[in-house]
This record gives sequence, structure tokens and C-alpha cells, in this order.
Amino acid sequence: MNTARRSRRLAATLLAGALAGGGLTLAAAPAAHAAASDLVAKLPISSFSALAVDSAHQRVYVADSNLGSYTNTGLIAVYDFSGERVTTLSTQRHVSGLALNADGSTLHVGGREGILRYDTATYTPLSAGVAGTDTCGRSLAFAGGRAYHTTPYANSTSECDATLTYLDNHQTDNTWQRTGWQDHGRLQLEAGPGDRLMMGQPLNAKAADPFLAVFDASGETLVRTAGRRFADGEGKGALNLKDMAFSPDGTKVAVADASAGTRLLNTTDLSDARAGYPALPSGAAASAVAFSGDGAYLARGASASGATPDLLLSPADPGDATAPLEFAFEGSLDGDRVAPRGLEWSADGSRLFAVTTNAAGSQYWLHVIQPPAVQYDARFTGGLTHSPARAVAGEPLAVRGKLEFDGPAPAEPPKVTATRTDANGTHELGTATVKADGTFTVLDEPDLTGDATYTVSFLGDLTHRPAADVTHTVSVGKAASSIALTAPQEASMSTGVRLTGTFTAQGRALPERAVLKVERADRLGTGTLSSVTVAADGTFTVDDLPRTRRETTYTVSWPGDDLHEGSTASATVYVTR
Repeated sequence: MNTARRSRRLAATLLAGALAGGGLTLAAAPAAHAAASDLVAKLPISSFSALAVDSAHQRVYVADSNLGSYTNTGLIAVYDFSGERVTTLSTQRHVSGLALNADGSTLHVGGREGILRYDTATYTPLSAGVAGTDTCGRSLAFAGGRAYHTTPYANSTSECDATLTYLDNHQTDNTWQRTGWQDHGRLQLEAGPGDRLMMGQPLNAKAADPFLAVFDASGETLVRTAGRRFADGEGKGALNLKDMAFSPDGTKVAVADASAGTRLLNTTDLSDARAGYPALPSGAAASAVAFSGDGAYLARGASASGATPDLLLSPADPGDATAPLEFAFEGSLDGDRVAPRGLEWSADGSRLFAVTTNAAGSQYWLHVIQPPAVQYDARFTGGLTHSPARAVAGEPLAVRGKLEFDGPAPAEPPKVTATRTDANGTHELGTATVKADGTFTVLDEPDLTGDATYTVSFLGDLTHRPAADVTHTVSVGKAASSIALTAPQEASMSTGVRLTGTFTAQGRALPERAVLKVERADRLGTGTLSSVTVAADGTFTVDDLPRTRRETTYTVSWPGDDLHEGSTASATVYVTR
């Protein structure tokens, strides 16, 4: 029976910058993923122990740990690279942990009383090796020509998270040997190039500051070459390990830390790498990590709810700003999150295998994801324009441009990011959606007069390379102000003159009500009257007792400010006795 199907919940999204002034640190929007695919198979398991990929035979192995009782049987589901189930391997007791030998000819499986072995060409059981009794689940890794395994023991599964666990190895004569390394908790193993072996300790009641360690497994004795604990002097920042992976060249280690996100470390001493990866989306806790065998991609799994991405595929080079493909798994067809240690790649990087689970951890799915193998160019064409032609501080301004793509058209509208640089520095303007014809509009309200330079960027995606930034400089002027003045044609010296008016300032609102200067000019000369303050609705009134007969001219003016031009208005009244 065909157990694979195409996912209907693939959400490939671009990460974008913060919106200016809004405090938004993530803008999620669909990205181009025309060449990406996601096949999904429902796994016949109710618990999950390990995932292993045999690229030589194009097989994927998923182990159901089925802990809890001595009589529980074990199960290993075997799939091909298309998501079709090939066979199921059943065991008399629970199994946990999977590891392939160097040439992929033998699958090592952690059994309760020993290490089981299978021929990967025929799935025939081979002679098993004895090992210390395991009641909590093993971790396996093949390094330096031998299989290493952990051996935890507890009286009940409730003690497993903090029980003492030994690191042992499986000898060629099918016996096992203690390495001497041991600590509390469900210790995890990971093999790497150059006969390296990594061991990580999950957070538990007996390990408030868990460790990560790298060993040289080339000799008869394991030699630790690097070790690190992460808590500071106040006990903060401790490792909350969910998964770990060596880079293909062995120089870096990526760690899925449920508290800190994705850590990137130098293998030599486990110090922080100079450049790290961007933070996971808000609300997502790291659960898995894996480098593609060709060194091109990094996959980061997470536990997240709703539409928050659970899986990100991005360039392995942390200096590459290409936006990742993001997958949000949600519901009974896909699972809800990536299971811890649930990511593995094929050796050539052409497929990513991801195990997802529901929130209860009682159902599991296998995803077969094919990232795009080819990237195409993208470019901005025709430069940028703006409208209105006269840019004014505090008023809306639209900056427009066009983005062109080579290769397949984006399946979903991509986004560009924009910034404005003025005398006060650089300001993030967020993202703008690119329409089907390639055009886009960035909206802004410049808040400073003078030159403002707009920079628009396309960070690329796994189908298209980033485009060279395009810039456009706009001269931002002051906003206009105006005074409308109403006066009688004639008035008398005895009754006085009353003028009314309205003051208007465009652009950004004034911090305080405007104060208007009032001047009176008559045949005796010119003088300044008392200033008037504009009311909240913009109106004002000027009352005056003229000092002489005949024509008297009243002038009301406002000097302007940093963002507004000044304005003036005059009215002439004929004054009688």
C-alpha cells in the first residue's frame, strides 16, 4: 500500500526585518518554493526512538522504542526515499537507537539486552552482540570502526530521565566494553567525520548544568578533545539539549537547544562560532538539527503551535542571508512539530527526512522533503521612483520598484525588505509584497527634513539568489501650513474690530498649539498686538480697539518649525469714528 502523500500544509516563508516603530521582529510571508516538495507517510508507531538514513540503499529506518514494560516488543519501520514502506522489522523486546556502519551494509539497533544487527541489503538478522541491560532506551553511533552505545538502567521508567548511564562500545567479537565515561540522564551520541564522537547530556534533575563533549574515537580508547558546560556564574544559560550534529567537514557543531535555539560551536573547543544562525521564530523551541551531506543546507526542527514554523531549511553558511524555506506542520495530516532528533539528510543533500509528532507524542509522520537543487538569479529593474513628487515630512510617501526572477516563477508572492537612512540613522521599514508582475510599493512617512535614502533588498530563497540592493534618494521638505483670516469690511473705533480665522498645519501634528503673531498697520504706523493661541479645532479670534480712523490692516503670521513651513494672512478694515 502506498503510505506516502503530498503534504497540503507546506508553508514556505521568508524571514524579514522588524517593522519600524512597531516592535515586530518577524514578518512571515510565503516564499518561492516551486522546486520544493514534501511527501508524507503516517508511521505505524506510537513512540519514537531514532531515525537513520541508508543512502547506499536509499532506505530510511525509524525505530519505535515502546518502553514501559519488559514484555513490550520492538519495531523498526523501513521506507524508501519516496516514502513507501518497504518492510517492518519486529523484535522480541523494545528497541532504541539506530546506527549504520561506515559503508551502510549493517544496521545496528539498540535492544534491551544487546545490540541487534541487520544486513541492510536483505534485512536478515545477523549475530547480535551482548550489552548491558537497557531499561530506558539507548543512543547509538558508529565511530572509529565500532558501534558506541549508551546503557542506562533504572528500576522503573519514571527514573530514566536522571538515572546513571554508561557509555559502552560494541567489540568485533560481539562483546561489549565499558569506556569509563558515564553520567546521569538519557545521554545522546552523534558520530562525525574524522572518527569523531559527540556525547550530549539532556537537562535533568541530577544535571542542572549539562555538558557537551567531543571525543577522538580513532584508537582503542576514547579520548576527549573538547568539553563544555554552558551555565554562567549565576546558573543561567544551561544547555537544554534536544539534538546535535557535526558539519560535513567536522569543523562545526550545531546544537538544538530548547532554551537558547540553535547554537553553532567550533568543534575544536566547543566555543561559540564567530557567526551564528538567526533566532527561530517567536514561540518555536528547538527540537532537532541536521546538516545536509553536501554541506549546502542546515535543517532546524522546532516545537511550535499553529502557523508558527516547525522546520526551517536555510544555507549552512551562517553568513549567507538567503531566507529559509519554512514548514508549518499542523494537524492530523502532518503532525504538529518536529520530534527531538527527528531530522536526517541523504548523503547527497537531495532529500531531508523529518519525523513529526502530535502534541501528545502518540502519533508520528515521516516527511520526505526535496529542497530545490538549482538557484536562479533575481534582480531589481528600472530603479526606484516615489510619489508624490514633493516628499513632505510627516506625510505618506510611496517608493515603487520592480523585481524580476529567472527560472520558475515564485509559487507564492515573495517579499522585499526596505530601510530609510536619514540624518538620524537607518530605520527598518518592514516588508512589501511583490505582485505577480514584479512590482512592489514600500509605504513610509519620513519624519525628518533633508535627504532620505531608501534601500530595498531581496534576500532570496532556496529557489532564487539574493538580488543586488537598489537605492533611491528623496529630498524631504517641510509640510505646508496655512492661515485663513476673516474680517469685517468696516468697523468703528468705539465698538472695536473682531477677526476670526483658521490655522492648518499638514504633515505631523504640532507638539503644542500654534501661537500666532498679530500686527496692526494704520496711518499712525505699525505695531504688534497680543499673540493668540489657536484652539484645538484650529480656530482663533483677534479682538482689537483701533486707535485711529481710516484703513487698518491686520496681519496674522506663524513662523513655522523644524517640520512645517510658516504662513501668513492679512485683512484690511475701514475704521470709522
